[in-house]
Amino acid sequence: MKLSYSKRALGQIDAALGYVSLRSPAGAAKIEARMAAILALAQIQPLIGVRTRVHAVRRVFLTPYPYLIDYQIADDEIIVLRFRHASRDPAPALRPM
Repeated sequence: MKLSYSKRALGQIDAALGYVSLRSPAGAAKIEARMAAILALAQIQPLIGVRTRVHAVRRVFLTPYPYLIDYQIADDEIIVLRFRHASRDPAPALRPM
């Protein structure tokens, strides 16, 4: 499956990794590597994420890091919709895109 990102998700990923990188470049690299591994798995097995209340949106956790990725499966594509820290308010993630 093809992998794509919404503009919103790209901005959130950039902001989060930039924030972590200022404090720990190695930590940011580990988060980025974990994200890449999880999304590569999602391309092979798209149903790995848990369903959310929004139709067709799934969520995957970047364990052991406190980040979440919301994505949608569309035809032959995984679309990353949102990237957020687990402590942030989840309500905006549950609004339809």
